[in-house]
Amino acid sequence: MTLPTSSATSSTPTAAGLWKPVLLRAGAALVFGAVTVFWGSPSVHVLAWATGLYLLATAGAAFLAASVPAAAAAVVGLAGVGALITQSDTGAAVSALVGLLVLGAFELVQGFRQRRRHVLARDWIISGVVGIGTAVALPFFIGLGAHALLGVAGGGAIISGVLWMLSGLSLRHDGRTPSAEAVN
Repeated sequence: MTLPTSSATSSTPTAAGLWKPVLLRAGAALVFGAVTVFWGSPSVHVLAWATGLYLLATAGAAFLAASVPAAAAAVVGLAGVGALITQSDTGAAVSALVGLLVLGAFELVQGFRQRRRHVLARDWIISGVVGIGTAVALPFFIGLGAHALLGVAGGGAIISGVLWMLSGLSLRHDGRTPSAEAVN
C-alpha cells in the first residue's frame, strides 16, 4: 500500500481510523481462506455456510471502511444470505459470483476515481481485480463440487486477505502520532 503524494491531497481526514475495518476484512478473508485450505472434503453445507458468512463479514467490513456505497455492501450481504439459503453448489457459486463481482466492480471504479486522493485507492484497484477474477472463474468450477468452489473462492480470499492485512497494518503504523507513541 502506498500513500498519496502529499497529505493535503488526501480526501480522508480520518485515514488513521480506517485500519480497524480494513483489518476486520482481512481477518474475514483469511479465516475463510484457512477453512478452504484445511477442510479436506467439504460438503455442500460447508460451502454454503463458509461462503455465506464470508460474504456477510466482507459486506460489513466494506461498509464500515466506506470502500463501496451502502447499496453495494447490501448486495454483497444479500449474496451471503443467498448462499446460506440455497445450500447448493450452484446457489453458493452464483451468490459468491454476484457478491464478488459487485464488490470488485465498485472497488475497481472507486480505486480509479480516488487515485492519488485516497489512501486505499491502489488497494481497491488490486482487490477489485482479484474479486472480479474470482467471480469470473467460479462458474467454470460448479460441476466439480464444493471442494473446487471453495478452492477458487478461498484462493481469491487469501490473496485479498493478505493485501488487506498489509494495508491495515500500514494504516495502523502510519496513523501513530509521536505524542501517542510517547504515552505508550
